[in-house]
Amino acid sequence: MEFAREVPKRRPVKKRLHDWLEVYKDFPPSDLQKQAARCMDCGIPFCHQGCPLGNIIPDWNDLVYRDLWSEAIDRLHATNNFPEFTGRLCPAPCESSCVLAINDDAVTIKQIELEIIEHARKEGWIKPEPPERLTGKRVAIIGSGPAGLAAAQQLARAGHVVTLFERDSRIGGLLRYGIPDFKMEKWTIDRRMEQMEAEGVEFRPNSNVGKDIDAGDLRKEYDALCLTGGATHPRDLQVPGRELTGTYFAMEFLPLQNKRNAGDEIPEEQFISAKGKRVIILGGGDTGADCLGTVHRQGAKSVVQMEIMPEPPEHRPTDAPWPTYPNIYRVSAAHEEGGDREFSVQTTHLSGENGVLQKLHGNHVEFAREDGRMVMKEIPGTEFEERVDLLLLAMGFLGPERYMLDQLGVEVNDRGNVVCDRDKATSVSGVFTAGDMTRGQSLIVWAIQEGRTAARGIDRYLMGETALPGN
Repeated sequence: MEFAREVPKRRPVKKRLHDWLEVYKDFPPSDLQKQAARCMDCGIPFCHQGCPLGNIIPDWNDLVYRDLWSEAIDRLHATNNFPEFTGRLCPAPCESSCVLAINDDAVTIKQIELEIIEHARKEGWIKPEPPERLTGKRVAIIGSGPAGLAAAQQLARAGHVVTLFERDSRIGGLLRYGIPDFKMEKWTIDRRMEQMEAEGVEFRPNSNVGKDIDAGDLRKEYDALCLTGGATHPRDLQVPGRELTGTYFAMEFLPLQNKRNAGDEIPEEQFISAKGKRVIILGGGDTGADCLGTVHRQGAKSVVQMEIMPEPPEHRPTDAPWPTYPNIYRVSAAHEEGGDREFSVQTTHLSGENGVLQKLHGNHVEFAREDGRMVMKEIPGTEFEERVDLLLLAMGFLGPERYMLDQLGVEVNDRGNVVCDRDKATSVSGVFTAGDMTRGQSLIVWAIQEGRTAARGIDRYLMGETALPGN
């Protein structure tokens, strides 16, 4: 009733397009405490329902408001291992579930979460928490994204010897290579790695389990395995002309820039650059926006982001009532920086000369409900062609890659995801899973929650009981 919702301001577009630093300015603690004061101490805090981690949001809002920052970080870490990741990257379904959002702007939960962890860092409160004793049990975690990192930290704190395998040259999975630096600078991962190493986690990059390392050998060497390799099989564009040079998956494009930013030497003939090119991005989600911000900074001549679905409404639609997370029209920092957005667009084929992409051909579509389901139809007379030098496919993912799963013989469902029980145990004894590998493409908060749940299941499997917290 006293304060309106405020969020940090973004750095000016003209400045931030010339660097890879995070786009948001600092948010003064005094302003943040005013935002925390907007939390209403609801009788039933629906923000809990909106948060997969079960974060105790009203508690740490109140602690920030009362200037009790040390207690706030303890309450936050009780359910979330990495609030500096979620505070930057989560789409904040908790805010859509905020009771205040029924008739007003939601509490700035995500920003309060981020400021709590950054304040704790400045005060030196984030320290290693090694176990008091070791159990003698050894666990291998395969995949170092947020699910793998969360499982590793929880299991190490429970006293197990944990080795985290990663096929790439640095730890972090999609956090490291799929998220552009302007959304999250990578020192945030490095400082957590330092803490985890001090807690006993061993990191093994450049270790491709299923190819360079036999997964069966790991089963013999370790008391338990946890598969957290993500859903990294990309959805392809099945149209004539797909083979033309100039078409790439988003996850072929984005990691190269992140590696170059980290100081890796990428030969020019291997680097995919948008400089001076006409770019089209297929896919209107977060990955498409990540590509958009990246091509802006690389100096693209023009860029269009195309989405096959209709343009979302500006406000919450009636078929997505509070407290659900609505599909509404959102403008990210990357969209603010330029480029065009087109909706209800379908690609029919690609064309070019001498094996090189030159044009995208498509038409407009509409969706109508038939027999209770939405059906897409082409709109006659809407055919078009668009000049393009670089086409980026950001159309989502179809599930995990199979080579390691086939080697282990774990059961998968009809979507290709690993089947598991409530403890995240797979069909193979001693093998567990977590994150996108079992859920399919999902949110970072779900990945951390799944990693924590898998750690609890593994600890119970190894010890017969567990004292690790659940979410």
